[in-house]
Amino acid sequence: TWGTVLLVWTLIIAPVDNILRPILIKQGADLPLLLIIVGVLGGMLAFGIIGLFVGPVILAVAYTLFTTWINRDGGISKNRES
Repeated sequence: TWGTVLLVWTLIIAPVDNILRPILIKQGADLPLLLIIVGVLGGMLAFGIIGLFVGPVILAVAYTLFTTWINRDGGISKNRES
């Protein structure tokens, strides 16, 4: 019976946690929600429990660096000759 209770608990809580965690992270970070969800799920699949925390951080840093690079000078070097 305890196995059944644990199975039901896992089937209810795991999906809610995988959706609720990115939404809560979104409130504290200025990142797209889809990027946070991909970071949480991808980090969890790649690194396990630690990946839940490492995945979104790695994607946030990469996203910030990429947007800064694109927004600076329109993403095209003006010193390059054609």
